[in-house]
Amino acid sequence: MQFKYLNLIRETNPLVHCITNIVVANYTANGLLALGASPLMSANVAEMDEIPAFSQALLLNIGTLNGTDAEAMLAAGKRANQAGIPVVLDPVGVGATSYRKNVVNRLLSEVRFALIRGNAGEIAALAERDWQAKGVDAGSGAADMREAAKFVAQKYGCIVALSGETDWISDGARLVGVHNGTPLFPRITGSGCLLGAVCAAFLGVADKRDYFAACVEACTFYAAAGETAAETLLPTQTGTFSTALLDQLAAMTAQQAEEKARVSDE
Repeated sequence: MQFKYLNLIRETNPLVHCITNIVVANYTANGLLALGASPLMSANVAEMDEIPAFSQALLLNIGTLNGTDAEAMLAAGKRANQAGIPVVLDPVGVGATSYRKNVVNRLLSEVRFALIRGNAGEIAALAERDWQAKGVDAGSGAADMREAAKFVAQKYGCIVALSGETDWISDGARLVGVHNGTPLFPRITGSGCLLGAVCAAFLGVADKRDYFAACVEACTFYAAAGETAAETLLPTQTGTFSTALLDQLAAMTAQQAEEKARVSDE
């Protein structure tokens, strides 16, 4: 595959507004900076009318919903829709509690999303498939997750990126598999959450008609960066991997990512 958006991110430094969870906020911000984007981390309801007007993308991550976070997400999402910038939803642990499910249902009914990015457990919950997940873990089950990704994309009229051993990306019609990656990804906190922010940055510099290609490029670049970061590490070097991933997000070139990419059309 040919990369066209990575260099554009590094040239234009898109501003990604993140309303994300407290566990990963610092790592997400550092990951965006490493990539070449600019993070703005605010969940203050009083700012939600202004920030989307000068941002290039919005990430909504429900990992640690608290206080007025849900209202801030709704306000920011609606304003982002008015401003015409892409909105990415990371429905962390959506199947874990009724509160999370209710918040996500409200977001999906009132905000137009360009992308939903989640793990197998989260996408299975949105697709109402038989799946066993604990908390925010990906879990396991017998459901066909490729079909689930397509179903959720069709249901909500957006792209779905399902993260796992293979990343599956669908717009409801097309389905692409990204086969790069490393088993170290789920061993660190925030790897999936950071991917959602990276996808937002790629969508933020893409034409709306090319969001699908931009999402495939984002997931491929991120998986290839993680794969490269883990090449010389032991399975126990999770802390080193966390830092090495940030280093690769900054160092990996489009040409290197293209050479490592293992992508299939299904």
